[in-house]
Amino acid sequence: MKRTAFPAGARALVVAPHPDDEVLGCGGTIARLHDEGVLVEVVVVTRGTAPRYSDERVQQVRAEARAAHAMLNVTATYFLDLPAAELDQVPQAAINAHIGAAIDAVRPTIVFLPFPGDIHVDHQRVFQSAMVALRPRRADYPTQVFAYETLSETNWSTPVLHPPFVPNVYIDIGATLERKLAAFACFHSQACAFPNERSLEAIRALATLRGATVHRDAAEAFVAIREVL
Repeated sequence: MKRTAFPAGARALVVAPHPDDEVLGCGGTIARLHDEGVLVEVVVVTRGTAPRYSDERVQQVRAEARAAHAMLNVTATYFLDLPAAELDQVPQAAINAHIGAAIDAVRPTIVFLPFPGDIHVDHQRVFQSAMVALRPRRADYPTQVFAYETLSETNWSTPVLHPPFVPNVYIDIGATLERKLAAFACFHSQACAFPNERSLEAIRALATLRGATVHRDAAEAFVAIREVL
């Protein structure tokens, strides 16, 4: 019987502040979860709003996200449509309610969240609201919660002001790295030329570094927020 790293019957949810965060942080893991029989769903919390983002641009990014998710075999994608880059102007209770409703609808056993020390305030507030929703208030709450790293958000923060990203969980994505890169390549509006961090070369380099840290060809790194064994 094939050995898997995830419990039988597991159901995973990736919470992304913006389209592409889920691929940058968890793309290889999403593909591996699917390969091991785990259903993976994605919640994208925000969308661009005028005048900062045109409706045409918003629809383009949303189509790119759907294409990327199809590449990774995401089971379902939910768009919550809170205002991108403006979550600091939305009452925390409202963010709590939107993310909480999505988590209640999915009922995941494994959850991946943006890291709370990211430089982007949207990431910080999404993490906080998700943790409110993930409180162990019933028997079937998610027993595994991990925070992922997002290139150009996690590593640009200031450790003296915010918690540094110090990973303690590594997921081997040697077999799925190419699918992660192909999924990110779907984001034509987001992908940049190297040496920009949001380039395919930089994404590969980080995966190779994280893999070498644990003697693997490639890996994604996480901070374990909660595990119930």
